[in-house]
Amino acid sequence: MPRTIDPGSGDAITLDDLFAILDDSRIDVRDEDAFASLGPALARLGRNPRFLADLAIAELAQRCDGQARGNDYGAQVFLLRPADGRFVVRANFWPSEHDPAFVASGAAAFFYGLPHDHNFPFLTYGYLGPGYWSDYYEVDPARVQGCVGEDAGLRFIERSRLGPGKLMLYRMRRDVHSQAPPDAFSVSLNILGHDPAQPWTDQYRYDLQAGTVDAILTTTPGEALLALGTRFGDGNGIDLAARFALRHPCERMRLTAIDALFRADPDAAIPILERATADPARRIALAAAVRLDGLAQSPPNRTDRSASLHLAR
Repeated sequence: MPRTIDPGSGDAITLDDLFAILDDSRIDVRDEDAFASLGPALARLGRNPRFLADLAIAELAQRCDGQARGNDYGAQVFLLRPADGRFVVRANFWPSEHDPAFVASGAAAFFYGLPHDHNFPFLTYGYLGPGYWSDYYEVDPARVQGCVGEDAGLRFIERSRLGPGKLMLYRMRRDVHSQAPPDAFSVSLNILGHDPAQPWTDQYRYDLQAGTVDAILTTTPGEALLALGTRFGDGNGIDLAARFALRHPCERMRLTAIDALFRADPDAAIPILERATADPARRIALAAAVRLDGLAQSPPNRTDRSASLHLAR
């Protein structure tokens, strides 16, 4: 489960003080112990009882213009500092079942009951209220291949909550939790470790009853554009997808390219599918084999369109 960190006993600081600490740090956010060393600074900000209320009032006075322009997370998150290549700082709001926001929007709007890991490490601090509940699990990141339905090796650890003053480090792709509403409205503070490779790193939803990977939550704009280019573009889109299917460094993009080619023209995709069955990533080889098997069971009307894939051969 997430590491519980000693929050220390330093005096309260301002948000600008925290930003200065982050700017002066030279840590690699992928180094777990180094990233954890920033936790006490977050706790010191958490001992400042006024800063978030003051920011919220100022934002309301401006009709939430700052959040509307820079916050891509949604209404549950108050963005304190956008990604700067290393860190993101934010506050998260956690309504209880009795709060109007929960009654109006339901549990799913606040990601309650959604078992998931994270494709980034982050520090979290219980700032206000009793804190949300979590059922905590662990997985071995090296074991999970990313195949929907695969056994994830989930290990239940405990059920606990992010109480006031509690400081924790969520480890990337290792710590899994399913959150439940707090007993009363709560707020947490986060420092997220940001890495340029993050969009290409998978985040998973899990099926706790089956103990399996239930879905891949991560996506990038390029994946949607690739599907669009193969369906409605000219032959250049097909050629690009064929190259991506065999050579792109990101497994998820290779899988997206295979799927896009198959959906655009199953028959013409056969040469790529055959080569993809030898992909070192199990989920890609399996996906290609499943599609080939489906074609063998119900062959499409054949037309000679293999020339459209010449760049991938």
